[in-house]
Amino acid sequence: MHEAKTSDRTRVAILGSTGSVGTQALDLIARFPQRFEVVALGAGSRVDLLAEQAARFRPRLAAIARPELGTALDKACAPLGIEVASGEEGMVRAATHPLADRVVSAIVGAAGLKPTLEAIRARKTLALANKEALVMAGELMMGEADRSGALILPVDSEHSALHQCLRGERREEVRRLILTSSGGPFRLASLEQMAKADPEEALRHPTWSMGPKISIDSATLMNKGLEVIEAHWLFGIAAARIEVLLHPQSLVHSMVEMCDGSVICQMGIADMRGPLQYALSFPDRWESPFPRLDLASASPLEFYPPDRARFPCLDLATAALEAGGTAPAALNAANEVAVSAYLRRGARLPDIPRTIEKVLEEHAPVAADSLGAILQADEAARRRAEQILAKGVAA
Repeated sequence: MHEAKTSDRTRVAILGSTGSVGTQALDLIARFPQRFEVVALGAGSRVDLLAEQAARFRPRLAAIARPELGTALDKACAPLGIEVASGEEGMVRAATHPLADRVVSAIVGAAGLKPTLEAIRARKTLALANKEALVMAGELMMGEADRSGALILPVDSEHSALHQCLRGERREEVRRLILTSSGGPFRLASLEQMAKADPEEALRHPTWSMGPKISIDSATLMNKGLEVIEAHWLFGIAAARIEVLLHPQSLVHSMVEMCDGSVICQMGIADMRGPLQYALSFPDRWESPFPRLDLASASPLEFYPPDRARFPCLDLATAALEAGGTAPAALNAANEVAVSAYLRRGARLPDIPRTIEKVLEEHAPVAADSLGAILQADEAARRRAEQILAKGVAA
């Protein structure tokens, strides 16, 4: 183990505590008060909810990413004796808090990169829900984890499933990884229907309740493309051996095919608290307080190959991974800009892959072996995506 515990309870820092994954992590922790202590909380801008969480869980440190909200947070936390920090430095302080045994990284998007990287450098056990950090800087993060000895445990249900399927298995005996996807709200929609879809339709995910950015990523299947890149770095498997299957029931969370033809799968209900409990209890397994999967009443399990013509983000993500270097960082940045524009009704759904494609066509990848190179590629791709969207994306 990599943890040096200072009490009988596991001490946890949560980055992105007011988001979907962060709130579910706190819900889980509240159900195991004898096992966990919250020592640091970090959030982006929802200062009122962060103050409520701080009052309930009494961390040693509460951090807010937007510096202008630091005073409001301090006003709420100072009477409770809770230290307050703000800005990127504050999020890094939460990520590297000296008392934290495990860090839940649940900040959405590129904003999570630096705090997550610093948590790895500080040799924390990382429960990783911020897939964008690994997409942008997979080589750098895994290299730092090797150097520091930090353990990275995935929280995404698909990668948690793969982690569980691979326990005790030799990598050389793995033939392929199979990531499952519900197919999102447009699994059966035509290209014309997708072109006319407004954000409300795209946010209507059939099985998972998630934040807006990841919900749009699920609607375009970019989420699955990012997960292919994430799986490559987490498990050391080449992109050509990572496949995607649509599975509308969302009960099989992913599978591993072994060299002898055996297929190992992990199943469970669609509830992020399951993967969170796995990541926070690993290598142990605890009795779960949540509903269990009733196989006898489960509907027939279906699996289909994705329609890559309707969901081009899948191939764009694979192409970026194969291009290597800073290409995945450019892909991620262009996607974040385009998704944000779509949510503001400043773009149509098909504009998201078209913007990404144009940015990648112009991007000349360089080695992604430093935070500076990655952030430079990220910034340049964001600027270019904004220019493309401002001029109007050609069909």
